[in-house]
Amino acid sequence: MSRRTFIRRFEDATGMSPGEWVVQARVSKARELLEATQIPIEGVATETGFGSANAMRHHFRERLGTSPAHYRAIFRAPAS
Repeated sequence: MSRRTFIRRFEDATGMSPGEWVVQARVSKARELLEATQIPIEGVATETGFGSANAMRHHFRERLGTSPAHYRAIFRAPAS
């Protein structure tokens, strides 16, 4: 299958480009880690495949309208 055909079929199936799908998956995993762990923001960025904490902050702000630190402060699970 050619690259163009793959991209077209992927977009038909998911409604987004492969690159956007990857970023959405990374943001989703980062959200989980921010809610459930105490891993520093830089560690979450590394764990989820963002090149840097700044890149993760950019994608968080673009998609969620908030920073990772603010997201964690609001949604962190209470310590048991």
